[in-house]
Amino acid sequence: MISWIRRSLSRKLFVSYLLVIATGMVVLALTVQVSGRPAFDRHLAAMAQMMGDVMMGRPMMGHMITAQSLEADLYINFQSALRESLALATLVGVIIAVLASLFMSQQIVAPLRHLLYATRRIAAGHYSERVPAPPTPAGDELTELAHSFNRMAESLEKAESLRRDLVANVAHELRTPLTSVKGYLEGLMDEVIPATPETYERLHREVNRLERLIDDLLELNRVEAGVYELHRQPVSVQELVRSAVERLDLQFREKGVRLTQQVPADLPRVMVDVGRIGQVLMNLLGNALQYTPAGGTVTISALQEKSYVLIRIVDTGVGIAPEDLPHIFERFYRADRSRSRSSGGSGIGLTIAKLLAEAHGGFIRAESAGLGKGSTFTLGLPIVS
Repeated sequence: MISWIRRSLSRKLFVSYLLVIATGMVVLALTVQVSGRPAFDRHLAAMAQMMGDVMMGRPMMGHMITAQSLEADLYINFQSALRESLALATLVGVIIAVLASLFMSQQIVAPLRHLLYATRRIAAGHYSERVPAPPTPAGDELTELAHSFNRMAESLEKAESLRRDLVANVAHELRTPLTSVKGYLEGLMDEVIPATPETYERLHREVNRLERLIDDLLELNRVEAGVYELHRQPVSVQELVRSAVERLDLQFREKGVRLTQQVPADLPRVMVDVGRIGQVLMNLLGNALQYTPAGGTVTISALQEKSYVLIRIVDTGVGIAPEDLPHIFERFYRADRSRSRSSGGSGIGLTIAKLLAEAHGGFIRAESAGLGKGSTFTLGLPIVS
């Protein structure tokens, strides 16, 4: 019964009204019960005094005692006693009902006051504000509203934290190449650095870094906002892998990292946008190449698992620490913070790859046995139905 009442605010209000009415009626009945008899006894004693005076022969100021007058006096005294007891009972009942109403309304209004205060705090920028709520949302509408509000506040707090991190990271990423370019330009103006082709090549590299970072940020913004189209078509997994390997084969050979592939030809086709999934594979292979030292190996394989084709990229590189694995796909997150951006990329590629995979109805996950033990990235793509 209690749980039935708690599951609806309208039921709680209805029951509170009934309780106030019931409280008033009970108090009224008890007060009449307690005060009615003394009031009636007092008026009856007054009548007995009057009868005693008559019996003793005392005059009654010209009033003749008859059966009719006795009946009338008895009725008048009864009405007086009843009015006194009802007046007292009504006064006590009203006071108790008002107190009960205040108490019950406070139980309903108090959560709304907490909510109003919290909304004002959040509007002022205090996103850590929360409203009191039971551990589980199984309750009336106010309880569910409190839990929904807290979830909204957590989302706003997380979004604000991501925004601040993004601004700080972008500022840091832009400062490094700009500082380098500024240093070269000042050296050229002061004739400290010779104006040689090597100097201009370094400047060109730094400007290219800036351009790549800006392109990555724009691409990330488009992917997160979903302002792009996917031109899906049935594609052979072997063809997808072959195309990505061919584009990066020269870079693997130049660094001295062995690239092998184990992709069966009989795998089912996947329904993907060739350009976008090619971009995902390029990001994953480029990441494996970046963190695999010369003499290492990167292996790309594929297999079918239920309604997905899994493309695995396994490297023998530096690996990922267990505490870094949950954050590896976050924007600008770097497991190895000692590396410079020139050797570690912009830190956005894996984020873009994850978002594109999910846009295709697929997924990406990362695994590693620890530092120095390599890592495995798995791309899951849905099979053509």
